[in-house]
Amino acid sequence: MKMYERCPVCEQVTDIEVGFYYGTGYVSYGITMLLSGVSFVLWWILIGVSINDNRVFWWLGINTVVLIILQPPLMRFCRTLWLSWFVKYDPDWEKKKPEDPERIIKEQMGNW
Repeated sequence: MKMYERCPVCEQVTDIEVGFYYGTGYVSYGITMLLSGVSFVLWWILIGVSINDNRVFWWLGINTVVLIILQPPLMRFCRTLWLSWFVKYDPDWEKKKPEDPERIIKEQMGNW
């Protein structure tokens, strides 16, 4: 799932530099661990955790399926969150065009 090259509303470039979104892996990992932890605590409170009757394995399977289904929106959310840490909000965004990134060479974008 690819992000827009520019924001459709404010024209902010979303690909600031080559490899910019590698850091989103850490953000995504943290958010999925948080979601897994919350779901485990809820499972423990509501259903209980026991290895004898495989309830913990049911949680593991359901949690895995839910995280796989949520992967596309989580990826977009993590990329947007990562971008928000590096691009500051401009209250006059409607009047001023955002700066173009200085580290992007369009012809070199696919050379991995």
